[in-house]
Amino acid sequence: MEVAIRKMGNSQGVLIPKPILAQLGLEGTADLQVLNGVIEIRPIKRNPREGWAEDARRLAQDEGGALVWPEFPNQGDEGLVW
Repeated sequence: MEVAIRKMGNSQGVLIPKPILAQLGLEGTADLQVLNGVIEIRPIKRNPREGWAEDARRLAQDEGGALVWPEFPNQGDEGLVW
C-alpha cells in the first residue's frame, strides 16, 4: 500500500488506516524501531503480571490484612499438611 508522508507539526508522519491498526492489535501506544533500514511498528508486549506486587501491597494496606476473597475450602483440605 502506498501512503503519503505528511507534515505533522514539526515532524512528518504517515496515517495508518484503522483496519490495519485493528488487524495488528495496535491501540494507544506502539513500539517503533528501525531495523535494517525498515521502520517497524509493533504492539508493546507487557508482562501480564505487571503491577501485581503494587496492587497486593495496596490491598493489604486498604483491607488491614483481611482476605479480599473469602476462603473456599475444597473437600479434603483439612487433611493437607503445609
